Amino acid sequence: MRIKICGITQPQQGKIIASLGATALGFMCVPSSPRYVTVEQIRSVVEQLPEKIDKIGVFANATLEEIKQTVIDSGLTGVQLHGDESPEFALQFREFLPDVEILKALRIRGHEDLDKVSYYINYVDAVLLDAYHPQQLGGTGKTLDWAMLEQFSPGCPWFLAGGLNPDNILEALNQVHPDGIDLSSGVEHAPGDKDLDKVAKLFEKLKSS
Repeated sequence: MRIKICGITQPQQGKIIASLGATALGFMCVPSSPRYVTVEQIRSVVEQLPEKIDKIGVFANATLEEIKQTVIDSGLTGVQLHGDESPEFALQFREFLPDVEILKALRIRGHEDLDKVSYYINYVDAVLLDAYHPQQLGGTGKTLDWAMLEQFSPGCPWFLAGGLNPDNILEALNQVHPDGIDLSSGVEHAPGDKDLDKVAKLFEKLKSS
């Protein structure tokens, strides 16, 4: 299973989290986010990471040119589209940078939002399901209705996000069967400041399951 820890802001924390077992680190490229990082900050983390770790930038309604430039300048290996980007937008980005992984995040309120996943599966490498919040794009600590996802099988790899933490991760994974998990606020002291003890506890729980 892929394990993505999102909202990384500090090089030393990124390095330790990768060593603990994360397969991907996420960087908030959305200026309004409390976890926002500049190209220079991303690069300072990426330079310390092993090659095998995926480095994913999170964007929301940015232009193709903005995303492309950030990816090239910072050394990202993937992008997470967390706004209102269309399947056509994902296709255009694929033509721009064919070797960069594309994740599409969808904020889920009910089954009608789940239905939107089918629009994207031919245009992206994976989808990410997050809890809906009217103002915030993610990192809210709110969980999804896992019961709604027990039979979810979209036809492409998918990540479960939304309010996951070391204390509820096994309960979540007993109910749903994603290809990956994405955590942010559930392993933090404060936005962008990761709690390394919680991260270590998360990996202990996952190994014990």
